Amino acid sequence: MTRMTDHAPNSQEALNALLCDILPRQGAWTDDAYLWLTDRSRRLIEFTDGRVEELPIPTSTHQAILAFLHVLFRAYLRPRGGIVMFSALRLRIREGKFREPDILLLRDSSDHRYQDRYWLGADLVVEVVSPDDPQRDLVEKRADYAEGGIPEYWIVDPRDETITVLVLRGNAYVEHGVFSRGAAATSLLLEGFSADVSAVFDAPESGA
Repeated sequence: MTRMTDHAPNSQEALNALLCDILPRQGAWTDDAYLWLTDRSRRLIEFTDGRVEELPIPTSTHQAILAFLHVLFRAYLRPRGGIVMFSALRLRIREGKFREPDILLLRDSSDHRYQDRYWLGADLVVEVVSPDDPQRDLVEKRADYAEGGIPEYWIVDPRDETITVLVLRGNAYVEHGVFSRGAAATSLLLEGFSADVSAVFDAPESGA
């Protein structure tokens, strides 16, 4: 009778052990290793200075709000030659740091930052605040997108149904406005663009 090893050579446990030996440890990831991983995974994963972080799977509320805003931005940008994408698409903040914004856009689709595998920058990004860790979108990503030189950052917060529009001044964001139900959130960057805040937060109930 053949003696059993700890893990059969073709078992999931053996594969997991192999991957643990091959993949970098936290703190030792590189841009190339992160890109290799996310090319092969359906998970939402971000990367900062050698460390990877898995993000939570979005809720239906999150996705309905995101879909509604994407339609608005697309309707504005498409006739003007711009482009808007939604997650999951990688955005390179700098060497050693990648984010996956909920929405990212460029006013000119011929902009050199528009790349197929990942974008090298954006004119505007949007994050819908995640209930698991609001500080990620309110504080951490505010600093990240400022570091990446992104001119405008929208924070859409379902908890209090507000949209905060931040514009870059030097190396940090300042508030263009905090918009609540009954108001229209406006953009400093996109002339004439606005989003009805009530309609944004009613999107999950309307099925929009």
